Amino acid sequence: MSLIPALRRVFGPTPPPPVQPVIVQVPQAPEEDKRADLEPEIPRGLTVAAGYAWRLLLLGVAVVAIFQVLAYFSQITVPVGIAILLAAMLYPVVTLLRRWGWPPALVAIVSLLLLVVVVGGLLTFVGTQVAAEWPALLVQSREGFQALVAWLATLPFGIDQDRLNDWIAQGTAWLQGQSSALAGAAASVGAAFGNFFAGLATALVAAFFFAYQGRRIFTGAVEVLLPRHYRASVDRAALRGWTSLVAYMRSAVIVAAVDAAGVALAALILRVPLVAALFALTFFLSFIPIVGATLAGAVAVMLALVTHGWVSALIMLGAVILVMQLESTFLQPLVMGKAVDLHPLAVLLGITAGAIISGILGALLAIPVLAFGVAFVRSLRVGELEQVI
Repeated sequence: MSLIPALRRVFGPTPPPPVQPVIVQVPQAPEEDKRADLEPEIPRGLTVAAGYAWRLLLLGVAVVAIFQVLAYFSQITVPVGIAILLAAMLYPVVTLLRRWGWPPALVAIVSLLLLVVVVGGLLTFVGTQVAAEWPALLVQSREGFQALVAWLATLPFGIDQDRLNDWIAQGTAWLQGQSSALAGAAASVGAAFGNFFAGLATALVAAFFFAYQGRRIFTGAVEVLLPRHYRASVDRAALRGWTSLVAYMRSAVIVAAVDAAGVALAALILRVPLVAALFALTFFLSFIPIVGATLAGAVAVMLALVTHGWVSALIMLGAVILVMQLESTFLQPLVMGKAVDLHPLAVLLGITAGAIISGILGALLAIPVLAFGVAFVRSLRVGELEQVI
């Protein structure tokens, strides 16, 4: 007989085990999800635009701060900027002399002396010609002015000699009343000339050191200012920008020489006085793109008008327009197109912005800065793409 059935008859049936309650865990929403439900839904486009906005705002503040610092130390920064342009202009000569085995210090001295001799000789020749032709120019100007007055008297505007004399008398009286202001302006011009020559001396000394030890100076500045991780990429991009700047300065010299030769040739054919002065003026002003050649052409047209009448002035105007068209359609794409990859609209806007910021100096430096900056940024972007690939 089995033991288990006997025990069941004695003690009764075994009670069933107690039923355990089933606890269902309900997942609770995270705190951030609850908070997100209470916030408004922001479009992704607005988020991206806001990110761009505050980043651009910070960049704008940084640019304005840098410009304020550079403007405050303009007696240092402007000569250094001019020295960099001079070093870029002299770089082909420096490279050639170093290839011949000349010592670096002697190369820098000879290059700088060559620049001073060329510019000084050109200005001396122009001054000698102006001094020699000045008396004849005064006579021709007086005759041209009288012819212009006679022509104005034939027009139905009532402009005759008496009216012009009244205007001249009023202008003279106004100038006499502004004598104190004119004296102050003359004093400020004298101080500006003093600052100009001091800055010129600083620029020449800085250009000497840039031609002598430019690479060493830049490498030392990079090691001091930048972390080690970024030095190689910045050095590569700076070399690319320097190459673009050198190419721009070389092409700018060629274009300026061609513009000056064209204007001077037209003046020589028309027998306009001060041909050498027009050549020098056009050459130096042509380093300011678009604006410089226009100003030089206006001076040539006015000189032809005063000395030879309106027919010669119209012919001179046509010659200036022809020279500028040849520059824009032939020289600029051929010479500068390979040196500086900038759209003409970017050039125009850059010159305008530079003129608004710093006047003539800003217009002069705008395109070199753009040339260096565009090449620098493109080199950095190419380096980043190579690292990604």
